[in-house]
Amino acid sequence: MITKKIEHFNLKQICNSGQCFRMNQIADGRYSVIAGQEYLEVEQQGMECCFYCEEEAFENFWKAYFDLEGDYHACIGRIDPKDIYLTQAAAFGEGIRILKQELWETIISFLISQQNNIVRIRRCIQNICEGYGEKRVNLHGGIYYGFPTAEALAELGEDDLKACNLGYRSKYVVRTAKSVVCGATDLGAVYRLPYDEARGELLKLYGVGEKVADCICLFALHHLQAFPVDTHIDQALRRYYKSGFPNRKYQGVQGIMQQYIFYYELFGNKESAR
Repeated sequence: MITKKIEHFNLKQICNSGQCFRMNQIADGRYSVIAGQEYLEVEQQGMECCFYCEEEAFENFWKAYFDLEGDYHACIGRIDPKDIYLTQAAAFGEGIRILKQELWETIISFLISQQNNIVRIRRCIQNICEGYGEKRVNLHGGIYYGFPTAEALAELGEDDLKACNLGYRSKYVVRTAKSVVCGATDLGAVYRLPYDEARGELLKLYGVGEKVADCICLFALHHLQAFPVDTHIDQALRRYYKSGFPNRKYQGVQGIMQQYIFYYELFGNKESAR
């Protein structure tokens, strides 16, 4: 078990921020996370967090996954105090961190997320993991399933994942898996590209549009200048930033600001709820 005192870190906010779909609350203040083939339980009381894993796993995987070395206090400090809306949004979601997820899993997760709700996305991903992922054992001896490899999904027919409730998204996932396996898409190369080029490569994948490409850039490649625009963000931009979001002012951290806005629109902004 690794114990850390961490500012600007809130498990509930991260879990509900729409970045990942295999993080679940299992008790008051305690969450499980499955990322790729890895399993973690983490518990939080105030700023004190207990990560139930070996030190090596924490240092080599989970510390980066949760972006624990990111200076979110400095990011919040950059917000223009005259921007009341963004100030309120950041205060409401100040415990959100931008996760550094595995690229393959993030691509498939956000292909599935299109025109979908959180509960259904989680169920779809659980279905494909249980159907095609590797069976593994967690710290309690319980069974969990790793995320399916591209090779496992590339063997399927384009409609096979409809059985996992993916609907029309089945062909997006299967075609993307085939593209990775045959070498048409080099995920290792995408990792090394700057934001604009990585985004361009992701847009070549079947079913990936601008919002999904930006989600992948932000939540897997950690290009913090990515600013995914979905209906919630679009609504906020129309209401509070009629001339467009001030990207120049927040150069390099737009994605962090996007997450504050997204979370606030979902859970905190009473004006949007009316």
